[in-house]
Amino acid sequence: MTMDELRALWQKLDGAGLDWLSVWDHLYEAPPAGGTIDHFEAVATLGALAVETEHARLGCLVFYVGYRNPGLLAKAAVTLDHLSGGRFELGLGGGWHQWEAEAYGYDFPGVGTRLDMLDEAAELIVSLLASDDGDGLRRTTFEGDHFRAADASCLPPPIDGRLPIWIGGLGEKRTLRTAARFADGWNAAYVSAEEFARKNQVLDNWCDAERRDPATIERSVNLQFAMAVDTVSAERAAADLDAQWGPMAARIRGGALLGTPDQAAEQLLAYAEAGADLINVALRAPFDHDALDAYVNDVVPAVRRAT
Repeated sequence: MTMDELRALWQKLDGAGLDWLSVWDHLYEAPPAGGTIDHFEAVATLGALAVETEHARLGCLVFYVGYRNPGLLAKAAVTLDHLSGGRFELGLGGGWHQWEAEAYGYDFPGVGTRLDMLDEAAELIVSLLASDDGDGLRRTTFEGDHFRAADASCLPPPIDGRLPIWIGGLGEKRTLRTAARFADGWNAAYVSAEEFARKNQVLDNWCDAERRDPATIERSVNLQFAMAVDTVSAERAAADLDAQWGPMAARIRGGALLGTPDQAAEQLLAYAEAGADLINVALRAPFDHDALDAYVNDVVPAVRRAT
């Protein structure tokens, strides 16, 4: 999509009263195609999104912590918070797109190291963005294996005194524990309602272990948007999803919004029953604009009424 198309799209969705708008933090396309599809950088795009919308909460689920120093990311988050009038929420994750990282010269260590980086980045950013100590000048000193800060301040503070932090990912041993320790919200991508419910319980268990009230963590799920306005179009959309994702299609299908508007509404209600507070539909161009209109005008109001 061109930037003009993106701007028109998010203004339309914001005007329609959707709850959340976000962009992703990728340098290449997903699924990977060798960097052959246009992509805009996330922080700069979010700056435009912040000033051209008025109502929706804004975010990025998630920023890979290996692409930006956590202190710089905290400063960017506060800037976006002020640009948006306090609507920005910061998502953090351990990353997965090895191809883009290598293409742009970033180290891409093994998953264990990347999750160590996520732990450190989350702890450091939470401290930088926390409320001050009463004198208006909170300082953070941090010395980790991957990141550090020395008597750092982060001024101005977030508009509301704090800025929500999200952790995205499905790992039950590390990622969900990080969410229990640091996050205001947890996001899962492309899982079935049944699997979401199971992982939701794992997060609750980690909250118990960390002596954290599970109710203080908001829960959301990303679903690939493959809905259509009628049965014939729905079959075509499902086939297109399979063709787009190739070997990854089976897993993505498990967390895709498929079928007609009525069927999609039933799917969303199943996620709500499984504990999802928010449901994000991931749009990948080219998508069916008639289907998106049906989602916004028919499915969303029906699900809101039912929940």
